[in-house]
Amino acid sequence: MNNIYIAGIAMTVFGRHFERSLDDLAGEALQGALRDAGCNAADIGAAFYAGITNGPLQGQLSIPGQVVFSKIGIEGIPVFNVENACASGSTAVHLAFQHLKAGACDVALALGAEKMNVPDKARSLALFESGWDVARVDENFATLAALGDGVVPPAGSESERPYSRFMKIYAAMCRYHMKTYGTTQRQIAAVSAKNHQHSVHNPYSQFRQPFTIDEVLAAPPITYPITLPMCAPVTDGAAAAILCTEAGLRRLGLDRKRYVRVAASVIRSFTHRPVDAPERGIGHLAALQAYAQAGLGPGDIDVAEVHDASAMGEIIQAENLGFVPFGEGGPAAERGDFTLGGRIPVNTSGGLESKGHPLGATGIGQLYELVTQLRGEAGARQVQGARHAIQENGGGLQGVEEAALAIHIVSKD
Repeated sequence: MNNIYIAGIAMTVFGRHFERSLDDLAGEALQGALRDAGCNAADIGAAFYAGITNGPLQGQLSIPGQVVFSKIGIEGIPVFNVENACASGSTAVHLAFQHLKAGACDVALALGAEKMNVPDKARSLALFESGWDVARVDENFATLAALGDGVVPPAGSESERPYSRFMKIYAAMCRYHMKTYGTTQRQIAAVSAKNHQHSVHNPYSQFRQPFTIDEVLAAPPITYPITLPMCAPVTDGAAAAILCTEAGLRRLGLDRKRYVRVAASVIRSFTHRPVDAPERGIGHLAALQAYAQAGLGPGDIDVAEVHDASAMGEIIQAENLGFVPFGEGGPAAERGDFTLGGRIPVNTSGGLESKGHPLGATGIGQLYELVTQLRGEAGARQVQGARHAIQENGGGLQGVEEAALAIHIVSKD
């Protein structure tokens, strides 16, 4: 009787919405989630708002949730503003889950919204510079960039265009994996090609152009081994989830055929672990905790959405989630293990690389895909018979890993 369910969930199309406001995007996501659940805004007892751009890009440094919600029909209830870098949306879901578990209300809303595309693109890219200890930026960068030492980039594999320094860090993580486990650039490209091919079937995806592995390798370079299609774009969008207790479902008379149970909800923070101890990594420990909470294991999972701000992220997280042993994510990707029809489909939505990465909305967008899969409503990207799904969403950097990381397991009973 203490189970928590996602009763309604929705997202906007992720993309570059120059003509739309943040409030407009948030309102679309909210109304979609309400329709999906079959309830009204007045039924919501608490709301959790995830947004990072409100302050630096729109000037709303405080109370962003109260401001946005007041414009889209929610007021008078507890509103909590959530910031956990790219894991903000997942953190909002986790806090809504805990709020319901505590009995504070029986219906709660988690909503993430971002308007990242502004005329001054440098301001958007600067957002990523706050995703680590800003008092130690040079030290942070030097430590993380050094992970790639020992792998010499080929001539012409470095872009002259300005990108976030985080791309150099992702590249260093790639190179570390390459020199430690023998992972190849082609295996990383296989992840990107697979996700872009999945995105063709996702009407909510920012990009829907298929790529082959060779096309990914031949694309404009960012910094070796990363090329442009391997990276998540700058994205606008919103997503919302309505969570209920058993009592909330009964009170609202919601359609029991459509709700999905939240079997596990876990948030962890980084530790100062050594880079050569992946078994102590935040993603792996969070996965073990989530599996224990759900009473499931990696072999029970039918479909996954993981944080692939660069394609390497999928390989690392597939290993952390226990789908393959550490170091074997690259060969598994190249074999097609993570492709639709493969052993464990990963990022059927197209992942962040294709679907887009609107920071505070990203995690809830991942859950939208998984709920859609468990409902059997994913169309051409449907994983047949999916009953258990896992989501991983990281935010920021501390030490050699994510500063915050969320994992949810959702099940169709």
